Amino acid sequence: MKSTAAGTEIMDAGDVRRALTRIAHEIVERNKGAQDLVLVGVLTRGWPMAQRLARLIEQIEGHPVPVVCLDATNHRDDLPSPSAFAKASADKRLRPASLLQHDTPAGVADKRVVLVDEVLYTGRTVRAALDALMELGRPAQIQLAVLIDRGHRELPIRADYVGKNVPTSRNERVTVHLQDPDGEDRVILERLARATQRANDQERHEEDVAASQSSKGGG
Repeated sequence: MKSTAAGTEIMDAGDVRRALTRIAHEIVERNKGAQDLVLVGVLTRGWPMAQRLARLIEQIEGHPVPVVCLDATNHRDDLPSPSAFAKASADKRLRPASLLQHDTPAGVADKRVVLVDEVLYTGRTVRAALDALMELGRPAQIQLAVLIDRGHRELPIRADYVGKNVPTSRNERVTVHLQDPDGEDRVILERLARATQRANDQERHEEDVAASQSSKGGG
């Protein structure tokens, strides 16, 4: 591990590349190929991670794998306030659950879906993604792939594919940088002062919401 001004670098570009390559091979092995497989990337960085895994699986199997982007914001239970959550639940236009179709149109009904996110923490983001996904069809099976599992689960959710298990405390933050959109691959572990931890968590959530809105217009 290497210390930087931003924190401790726990994965560099080579580590990220090897972890994603291993996950791609594990997905192919577990599913005995890529037939009827769909990768679903959770906004924000689960989406570019899913795209990369799809390219790696295509290299292994020799044919493309459908990959789509999921916005599950409307299903989160940690919106800034109870009133905001009630408004989001009542008004589907605020943050509709949707598969955002990109290069390859794909549905999820009767498919083996690999849900992809960059960090698994409390499990609440995954729970929201599962709820959103089930609105869009009934997959034959749902598996979960994450780059980092940092522990501290609040829900009974476990990843099927993990790039790296990183024991953390609650006053630490894991930040994943990916080549797209960040221009580099690395994972940083930061230690936060207790007074600023909640503010940083809220800021991260607001950034994810803003990114999900801009992705809908980007295509």
